Amino acid sequence: MMLEILGSALLGLGLAAAAAVLLAHRLPARRLVLLAGGLGALLGAYVTHEALGPGHVPATLLGSLGVSAVVVSLLLRPAGQQAAAPAHRAVP
Repeated sequence: MMLEILGSALLGLGLAAAAAVLLAHRLPARRLVLLAGGLGALLGAYVTHEALGPGHVPATLLGSLGVSAVVVSLLLRPAGQQAAAPAHRAVP
């Protein structure tokens, strides 16, 4: 169980760090991305471990990596999106 927890946390942090470097212009602050990746991996490991039971370490790690990727992808902004300017229009 400890191997699954430690492995999934490291995989989630690694995935989040890679995403933060490669997609820095489309993601929010790096701390938030790392936090979301790590917590998503721990959640994925928990859900996968409960669904499959003990003794499925590779599958649990794969499940944690998948959930971590989904959680980090939820933070992505569309490409080319700029900060929204205030919509002030003069009323005639």
